[in-house]
Amino acid sequence: MPEQNIELTSTEIASLWTSYMNNTMSKCVLSHMSNSITDQTIADAIDKALVISVKEVEKLEQIFQEENFAQPYGFTDKDVNLAAPALFTDTFSLQYINHMAKAGMLAYSGFTAMSFREDIIQHFTTTLSETAKLYNQTNNALKEKGMLVRSPYIIPPSENDYIDSNSYLSGLNLFHKKRPLNAIEISHLFLNTQTNNIGYKISLAFGQTSNDKDVQDYMMRGKDISQKHVKIFADTLIEGNIQSPMSSDIGITESTNKTFSDKLMMFHMSLLSASGIGNYAAAAGASQRSDLAVNYERLSFEIAQYAKAGANIMIKNAWLEQPPATADRENLIKNKKSEQR
Repeated sequence: MPEQNIELTSTEIASLWTSYMNNTMSKCVLSHMSNSITDQTIADAIDKALVISVKEVEKLEQIFQEENFAQPYGFTDKDVNLAAPALFTDTFSLQYINHMAKAGMLAYSGFTAMSFREDIIQHFTTTLSETAKLYNQTNNALKEKGMLVRSPYIIPPSENDYIDSNSYLSGLNLFHKKRPLNAIEISHLFLNTQTNNIGYKISLAFGQTSNDKDVQDYMMRGKDISQKHVKIFADTLIEGNIQSPMSSDIGITESTNKTFSDKLMMFHMSLLSASGIGNYAAAAGASQRSDLAVNYERLSFEIAQYAKAGANIMIKNAWLEQPPATADRENLIKNKKSEQR
């Protein structure tokens, strides 16, 4: 069968739909950032990110048309006020692009792995490559400006060894001293400290520019959760005599002007929440000290509850777009029976 006649699978449909939602949102955020950046190096990185999102949206719209795939509503120019003053500082904008490039590489590698049609695989592979280049560009820009926050250093091992006791997995027993953190556990604590720092600043920015009390309260709740999680991860590192990663507190301006639609801001928070739950699940699975795994599971549940509260707000305001789904066969049969009566 010719490749173009092969129907899209459920995973390909999910990947295309998700990519469209994410990139129409990114297009709005990046367009506003691009209007207010003064540093040329940072402006170049933002323009590169914007080009990736614009190209992705255009290609996806072409695929939707060719496949008779109902184009998602996503986000449009109506969801961003380009005339609003800068909401984020230049330096935070660079950190934001770097963070979103990391998330993008994970997303596009997943989309590629879940695709089967050659043209879809090629599309996501190309976008993954462009996103990886963006990540390198932003990393170099952060290094150039002395803003790259590196993970903690440890001494490389001089010899190999095997775990010889079950106590290596312990961490909850109050009568046993916790073993030192290993490199894998440190890496996840570092990553989750960084992502929560980003989430903390985005929550504050969205909260101060929304005119909706429910959205404001939700963003402040997100800010509190992020702060709490940063403290837990930082304290865990400090207890292990490891310096917690530091970043600049400067991130958002004092603008209270409406910059993004409440729909877009709530979607962005749902995206961060989903990413956080995924990060915690990976960290729990990789961490061999039991106290760390329990912490990640507990904090993951807190984010899940937060995400559900956000979904309720979005449903209440008709902001939550429904993903493609299979037909409700039972409902179809019921409707047919009703028509036959």
